[in-house]
Amino acid sequence: MGGTMQADERGREGISEEFGNRAVDQVEAEEQSDIAESFDIEAVPSFIILRGHTLLDRIAGADAPALTQSVAKHATTPAYSPLSKTNNAPAKAPSVFPSELRENEKESTEELNARLRKLMNQSKVVLFMKGSPEVPRCGFSRKISALLKDQNVDFTHFDILTDESVRQGLKVLNDWPTFPQLIVNGELVGGLDIVQEMVDNGEFAELIA
Repeated sequence: MGGTMQADERGREGISEEFGNRAVDQVEAEEQSDIAESFDIEAVPSFIILRGHTLLDRIAGADAPALTQSVAKHATTPAYSPLSKTNNAPAKAPSVFPSELRENEKESTEELNARLRKLMNQSKVVLFMKGSPEVPRCGFSRKISALLKDQNVDFTHFDILTDESVRQGLKVLNDWPTFPQLIVNGELVGGLDIVQEMVDNGEFAELIA
């Protein structure tokens, strides 16, 4: 289930050829998290042996001999002691992913701008960045977070990578094409270079006083 190993494709084809009418499917664990969680997948690749809804065996890791042995055992032995059994259908993959939810809501420009204004005014100093101050996702976001901390500035942040509408909307609303964007008192101050310059000449301390 998921993962990659050099002989995965040949391994699955070999099992299908050797043991005849056996369904061999691949699931990407990261993309189908519901399925991975339902089978308690802790490592990739992992192989799950099922008969109907009955779990017969599991092999963690790229252990081709163990996989072949397990399939041979359960393909030829009618009597078995299942590890678990359920009458429930396997978990279905979500039809709409979280990142698509807001797009499907068809948020109008007015609604988006109102939401952006609310985000920009959630505190005196708001940083729209990639990632978080603890785990920044780009060098500029990391540097401006460190700069604000060095200046002992209390600020909230918003990860623009979690909401594409916010990411694109701020570019238009603030007429500023890049991130991070620092907001003070609901108004755009600028990005890293401008904030750094204001810190150096003393203007930033006056702005947030």
